[in-house]
Amino acid sequence: MRGSILWVSRWVNPFRHQWTLPAFGGPPNRVASKRAAQVLLPRISRNGVRCFSSYPPAFFSIGHDSTIYALSTAPGRAAIAVIRVSGSACVKIYQALCPSSPLPKPRVVALRTLYDPTQTALSKNSVLDAGALVLYFPGPKTVTGEEVLELHVHGGPAIVRAVLGAIDRVSTPDSLIRYAEPGEFTRRAFMNDRLDLPQIEALGDTLHADTEQQRRLAVRGANDALSKRYEQWRHQLLYARGELEALIDFSEDQYFDESTEELVDSVASQVRALQQQLNLHIHNASKGELLRNGIKLALLGAPNAGKSSLLNQIVGKEAAIVSAEEGTTRDIVDVGVDIGGWYCKLGDMAGIRSETNGSGVGHRSGLVVIGAVEKEGIRRAKARAMESDVVIVVLSLETNGGSEKLYQLSVEPEVLEAAKDCVEAGKCLVVVVNKCDRIPLETREATGDIPQGLQDRIHSLFPVVPANRIFAISCLEAQGLTDSQRGIDPGGIQTFLKGLVTTFETIASPVGMEGDEHGKYDLSYWEDSLGVTHRQSSNLQRCLEHLDDFLAQTQKTHHSGYNSPDVEEEVDIVLAAEHLRFAADSLAKITGKGDGGDVEDVLGVVFEKFCVGK
Repeated sequence: MRGSILWVSRWVNPFRHQWTLPAFGGPPNRVASKRAAQVLLPRISRNGVRCFSSYPPAFFSIGHDSTIYALSTAPGRAAIAVIRVSGSACVKIYQALCPSSPLPKPRVVALRTLYDPTQTALSKNSVLDAGALVLYFPGPKTVTGEEVLELHVHGGPAIVRAVLGAIDRVSTPDSLIRYAEPGEFTRRAFMNDRLDLPQIEALGDTLHADTEQQRRLAVRGANDALSKRYEQWRHQLLYARGELEALIDFSEDQYFDESTEELVDSVASQVRALQQQLNLHIHNASKGELLRNGIKLALLGAPNAGKSSLLNQIVGKEAAIVSAEEGTTRDIVDVGVDIGGWYCKLGDMAGIRSETNGSGVGHRSGLVVIGAVEKEGIRRAKARAMESDVVIVVLSLETNGGSEKLYQLSVEPEVLEAAKDCVEAGKCLVVVVNKCDRIPLETREATGDIPQGLQDRIHSLFPVVPANRIFAISCLEAQGLTDSQRGIDPGGIQTFLKGLVTTFETIASPVGMEGDEHGKYDLSYWEDSLGVTHRQSSNLQRCLEHLDDFLAQTQKTHHSGYNSPDVEEEVDIVLAAEHLRFAADSLAKITGKGDGGDVEDVLGVVFEKFCVGK
């Protein structure tokens, strides 16, 4: 006996809004479509400020109706300083500072003389700045959605203090004018629907961008592509939920073109397609963090292999002590450096070696005594390598007196073991062979930087490292660099750095393009996903979890019994619809739209990193 039961409940869920929305492909009936239209209408408060939750709008505790002003340029001595004013008292402030001049035309620069508003008679002694540029922007099509006044004054500290003090003295009890809080201009832009949360986060990245890749990431995030995509996904989930709730509320009164099973299967297939996109965005968010926060590099190698020398060559200064004595570097030396437009956190670490050396891998044999301090340095070096995104394994060529060969590859077994652990952890490995100046010049010219036999040896030790990630360098030759030699790259340092940049491009490229065989999305679609922040990624992950719960709820499972050996379990449509609502709310928290009730709490986190005047 085989039974199929879909439980369609008629009871009212106290935690569920009593409305329904059309599904992915459009409304199946007029009832669901009409109710959906009522839900999707945006709610605007009486003063025109956007509301982003189903609860009454919450306003700033410091007063949204006041006019704010701040110095928008960096403090200190400069040629020009920009003072920005936003609020309803912009015209009042202008008339107080320029009492004898008409208001400039909107968005047209005007040259004005600024006066002290407390002086009744205009004179040379009451002049604050004799040559200020003034711009007036009437709302609502401004950066904040309010009236905006900009004063471009001379950047002397005394003039800036005088003008700021004069603006403060224009304030009255019925027209409050105050100095802005950090990020308040941008916050007002959000409240007046001029920017959404992803755009604001991208603006914060723009202000903190130091490298070319950080700038590109911030510029990509400044458009509203991500916000539109998340809003589209949210509406799809709302439509699907509306279809299910229409089934709950009107299953006995309305005719549906699809059966209950077909409707649930259709919604589930759409949810699975959305899950694929969510997974790609979450994965690309981690790649975007490499661009935003920097790529962690670790120099892993034996003592005296040349790690500190390589660090100094990359940084361009002596950031680490270089000595012929083994174990000079005991602790981790972290340096931030811009490599080809990529921000990198380069870590020089203690050399890794074991107390008992053997023969057969090109290193010296014998017993080495390692003290407690060096052991701790080795432990930290291995831990730092496991935390890194790219591990640079530094090997060296050592002379071998009495042998027919003038050099041999020196490899410490502990280094090989640490590199193996990094590979198992999914780290990207790059191999650098230092002291290649010990290879005879005629051999290098005939076979290239690395002779074939040496390449085969390295490949046997590091089979997972491709040939384009193996580099031959000589820090000794690079140290003796002269101006006439800069174009020929002695020491191979520039070739190594170019190879690093290529490696960065590979590990930070967005995923998803290879699966888009039909070209449904262009390159910008995938590149935009690199701009997903940690906050956005966390909400995407929560949305994915709710979709998993939805699929688990709607999946028909079988169980056996004594009287009915094959009976399908019940599918609770009410709970399934609730999972879709929770998933949609997670997307709403990303953009600050819809029913994300805790967006007000998110605002403090987003804006706390902004400076005053932004």
